[in-house]
Amino acid sequence: LGNPLSPVYRGELQGPGLGMDIAFVDEQGQPSVGERGELVCRQGFPSQPVGFWNDPEQQRYRAAYFERFPGLWAHGDFGRSCLHEHPKQMGIQIVGRSDAVLNPGGVRIGTAEIYRQVEQVDEVLESIAVGQRWQDDERIILFVKLREGLTLDTALEARIRQQIRNHATTRHVPAKIIQVADIPRTLSGKLAEIAVRNVIHGEAVNNREALVNPEALCLFEQARDALQH
Repeated sequence: LGNPLSPVYRGELQGPGLGMDIAFVDEQGQPSVGERGELVCRQGFPSQPVGFWNDPEQQRYRAAYFERFPGLWAHGDFGRSCLHEHPKQMGIQIVGRSDAVLNPGGVRIGTAEIYRQVEQVDEVLESIAVGQRWQDDERIILFVKLREGLTLDTALEARIRQQIRNHATTRHVPAKIIQVADIPRTLSGKLAEIAVRNVIHGEAVNNREALVNPEALCLFEQARDALQH
């Protein structure tokens, strides 16, 4: 969070909030200082919700936050701590949602790293990236919503790929880019990456009621044929 005492570094939060015993941990739940990891909180904190409505046994609540790492609150974000010259300064970078992280060729990629580059292409209003299971691996599929009246052609697709390649890595470049008329979002405004991933694999979406525009999922069902090759 922000505070008036610490220096500000571009692209970073200044540090954890008061009362937040946070850490970034690896797959085994061990702290990974300076490396990308899952954001967790190791103790109860002042703003922690006590539960969900209509969840008397707290099954949904615990599955949402404590199933990933027993005893640790997993917030669903992927980031790293950043150490600086000042001995008491620890900046924080958030690099995307960890519950929808991409993993092509065994390389973990936060979707925010891709969105940050696609946003630089004027023709694109918004985009959503998901991983598709493909030939015993995973490949990145990027869906884009363009400005009204525009169509995704070969030239625009090449510019999107070039923007991602030049400012991220070749691993970030999607295997396919597909135009859609709308992109589903949750009631809180977040991209519904997991719902889209389920749809392209022909799997059930169990939280349609949590979406502002669940009808948009039909657009991704229609795109399945284009994802078979």
